[in-house]
Amino acid sequence: MLNVDQHAAIRYAYYTENKSIRAIARELKLSRQTVRKAIGSPTAPRYTPTRPRSAPKLAPFQERLTELLEEQARQPRKQRYTTHKIYQILAAEGYTGSESYLRATITQIQQTSRRPKTFLPLQFRPGQDAQVDWGEAEAVIAGEPVTVQLFVMRLCYAHRAFAMTFPTQRQEAFFAGHVAAFTFFGGVPHRISYDNLTTAVAPVMTGRTRTERQAFTAFHSYYLFEPHFCNLNAGHEKGQVEHEVGYVRRNALVPVPVVDSYADLNAALHRWCQQEDQRHVTGQPRPIGVMWAEEQPLLRALPPQPFPCCITTTATLTPYSQVIFETNRYSVPADRAVRKLVIRAYPFHIDILADATVLATHPRCYDREQDVLDPLHYLPLLLERPGALDHAKPIQHWQARWPPSYDRLLRRLRREWPDGRGVREFVRVLQLHQHYPPSLIADAVEQALRLGCIQADGVRLCLQQLLHPTPTTVPLDLQDRPHLAAIGNQPIDLQQYDHLVTGATE
Repeated sequence: MLNVDQHAAIRYAYYTENKSIRAIARELKLSRQTVRKAIGSPTAPRYTPTRPRSAPKLAPFQERLTELLEEQARQPRKQRYTTHKIYQILAAEGYTGSESYLRATITQIQQTSRRPKTFLPLQFRPGQDAQVDWGEAEAVIAGEPVTVQLFVMRLCYAHRAFAMTFPTQRQEAFFAGHVAAFTFFGGVPHRISYDNLTTAVAPVMTGRTRTERQAFTAFHSYYLFEPHFCNLNAGHEKGQVEHEVGYVRRNALVPVPVVDSYADLNAALHRWCQQEDQRHVTGQPRPIGVMWAEEQPLLRALPPQPFPCCITTTATLTPYSQVIFETNRYSVPADRAVRKLVIRAYPFHIDILADATVLATHPRCYDREQDVLDPLHYLPLLLERPGALDHAKPIQHWQARWPPSYDRLLRRLRREWPDGRGVREFVRVLQLHQHYPPSLIADAVEQALRLGCIQADGVRLCLQQLLHPTPTTVPLDLQDRPHLAAIGNQPIDLQQYDHLVTGATE
């Protein structure tokens, strides 16, 4: 049988080079009948077997193979027979053929028996539907490679998408992604489709019945949207957002972004999502931004206040003026702390409260057994115990990054007042950080060192001078009022003081 190259060579020789059939057959060592068939057929013939290929070693096991394949279809998805396991079973029962032939046979049976998947074309009404999904991506944040969790929500009518990254897929991040997306869209879709996320529902084994988490029930009740959960292993039911996660990763996060913080990364993603309004999605009548303008008025209105996307729990103050959350220790101002406190853990920060008053805010730590300390929280204790300054852990961490002028100031204060007052004066200088920018305080310390006024009051005075420098006076132009020019320049009559002292009058 001719291959494609031979078939093409025959036709080229006959039609282009005008060679005879006899010459072509002689050059290519083919029969003239074969050459005539190639000339008459514009496409190369395909091999079609006239009868099934015999399989003498597998034939006695065909019925058993069918039984195993039927059993495989009924088994759990992750615990089904593999082709190698089927080969082992048949080999134990006497099959002597090759595993590769058995593998090819099973593949052929499955391809011929499996009905191809087909789907209904869908059309969504404006304002009605959105889809949500998570993905992962790589980024470099503050110099460290990080796997970020990518939250994506997409409106089904306008195809407008919102993307945001988080350190985790926990429930508070899940809610925060929704709130940010609703703000970006200017409203709330009437229905949102999800996978069976454990942050929204309890684990699902079979069927369509779902048990929602109470927090998620409170969340969608607050925004008044209807949640819809896909069937198990049916990602195509929310195919728009499945595609969108990959699209965002390939277009907004390539090359791998290098940023200082999650805030910078999310700001860049927000700008990219806005730029996508100019894109015209294939098959859609108008650009994304135009269709979103049609959809936005039909979304549900946002509530007056956003939902609090946090975990709330209680904590007990430790002897080191700290609270413990997820094994990490967060500091509390020593002069304001009470024994029983409340922690609100958001995706990127935590608040520590006494009643309704926020005592401290820290960046949230996702490591374990870490100290997250604000040195300002411990300054009141150092005023009482100045001898602990050199060994105070929060101050040691701060000292590694504060300006060298602070060390010079501390040394001079200790020389001036070695009895502890010098350290207290230094602590009072550090307390200025509660109210003023660090760069301004550093300039004030430098100025105080130059002037020799190294006490806390001296540094505060220099700080006020930097904040409110003495204005320069501009002399008045009195050329058009010559009679006023002598005022303030007339000679002083000292006899007036004598009159004042003696009480004499003229």
